[in-house]
Amino acid sequence: MNIIIIEDEKPAARLLQRKVEKLGLQVNTMLHSVEESITWFQNNAHPDLIFLDIQLSDGLSFEIFEKIDIKSAVIFTTAYDEYALRAFKLNSIDYLLKPIDEDELEVAINKFKVRTQVQNFSLDFEAIKRMLVNPVAKEYKKRFSVKIGQQLKVISIDEVECFYSENKGTYIHTLDNRDYLIDATLEVLETEINPKDFYRVSRKFIVPLKAVKEIQVYSNSRLKIILPTYKDDEVIVARERVSDFKEWIG
Repeated sequence: MNIIIIEDEKPAARLLQRKVEKLGLQVNTMLHSVEESITWFQNNAHPDLIFLDIQLSDGLSFEIFEKIDIKSAVIFTTAYDEYALRAFKLNSIDYLLKPIDEDELEVAINKFKVRTQVQNFSLDFEAIKRMLVNPVAKEYKKRFSVKIGQQLKVISIDEVECFYSENKGTYIHTLDNRDYLIDATLEVLETEINPKDFYRVSRKFIVPLKAVKEIQVYSNSRLKIILPTYKDDEVIVARERVSDFKEWIG
């Protein structure tokens, strides 16, 4: 099976390569720009599967398909929100949200293997491009309303030190060392807050980059995050998320 990765950042490409090859597949080529990809496709047999980042250093990856008629199967690796991902579903394309989870990667590859047995891939990249380039602009949450007795308090996203779950409830811990129960799960919050600013380090915690005071090496190849005021529990980056977390913090 011939597999290539088209990914803007070389460290991210290498990380994805390791995850793919951990599943027993071989990545043959890694490309990092529109121009480089076009040249490669013009001079090589097209692969069975492409892992495709949307935003490359010199433009959107869809520009490749404007120059080259590609029939390969595609799994998108993207940070786009779920609204835009409707395009992928409509075109029977698998996709992986960054940071890429290894279990989800394995599921996507297995789907690809099944689909190659029953269909040829002919995707409408122009339709996908229209939906991604001109979607309704994603508005991430800028504030949260919480109930305190009979009153509502508004908390700005800039006040958040972390989100955490405890006893089946979800809480905001603020920079002034207060905790507020909110009516949302961490799973829902992940879709509502900007992934450039917030990262889910474990099943229990989502932290903003600006609140990370210190990062310590912890047991079993994990990391421990020190926050300014939250002291009720250790904030540990789960072992399977450490590589993606390091990529996220740059």
